[in-house]
Amino acid sequence: MTGPIPTDADDFCRTDAPARPPGRLDAGRCSVQALERGDSGVATAAPVSRWLLIEQPGPWGRQALTQSRFDARVARLLAERAAREGVRVLLVRRPGDRLADSGRRWAYADSRPGREGVWWSVRSADADLLTAPWDGTAGEPAAGATYLVCTHGGHDACCALRGRPLARALPVDPADVWECSHLGGDRFAANMLVLPHGFYYGQVPGDGGLVVAAHARGQVALAWLRGRAGLTAPAQAAQHYAREELGLLGVDDLTPLGVVGLDAAEPGAERWEVTLAGRAETVVVTVESRPSPEVVHLTCQAARPGRVRTWHHLSLTTRPG
Repeated sequence: MTGPIPTDADDFCRTDAPARPPGRLDAGRCSVQALERGDSGVATAAPVSRWLLIEQPGPWGRQALTQSRFDARVARLLAERAAREGVRVLLVRRPGDRLADSGRRWAYADSRPGREGVWWSVRSADADLLTAPWDGTAGEPAAGATYLVCTHGGHDACCALRGRPLARALPVDPADVWECSHLGGDRFAANMLVLPHGFYYGQVPGDGGLVVAAHARGQVALAWLRGRAGLTAPAQAAQHYAREELGLLGVDDLTPLGVVGLDAAEPGAERWEVTLAGRAETVVVTVESRPSPEVVHLTCQAARPGRVRTWHHLSLTTRPG
């Protein structure tokens, strides 16, 4: 095998793929095929840990910020600032209300441990966001969890076909749920991001009530958890497997303390030793990542298939903390 292995984070998508009829969740859709294969979403959360949420009713093009009703001149400058500061921009809108007048709300969200929060403000003009502080000093803090459901059909039809019903059915206060632009991992639709802690979920079933109930208890819903934003993929994988084995489901459990690369036995494989903080002990997990043996279409628009990396738990040990 030559060349880099495409991953979900690479947005391995091409627009010259054969078109599928819009509005149909047929057998050819990437999320349908991923469910049939039993693809694991473990360790596929985005590496960012800070967001700018901008209320902007639809429609959204594939590049949501620049292909929407948001001021095009401001969009370019805002994208440049976000890249400099390591902040991801997401457009948001109320479920089922894409063409309504916007409240022109925006929020800064931070999921870094010890800094978690979502702060909401109102802009008088899009250009206000170019100079607004992105540090939690502006706006009113959200009292509880904020649920973002990816419904970005302009990026991948599965996101809209699975995401929109979930966003409308989610059993939370309507003020706490938003449709959002591309979260990544289209084949895991319906995808959801729970702020402020930054937990990514995929293939969320039904009305999402099981995920909501877990977070109401201060826990994660492990069965659908893709990972925590801001952590490296090895740390996400190790944390997931340690949660499974030790039953530590609290949102703040198993903070990563260190990640060390190890030699792997197989060509193409990568191995790490990850140290996590347990409740009364230190947890050491060895995980390995390998390229998938088969090539698959990662999105509905992928012109050619690619390989993904699969994660494997090799060992877990504990020692006094």
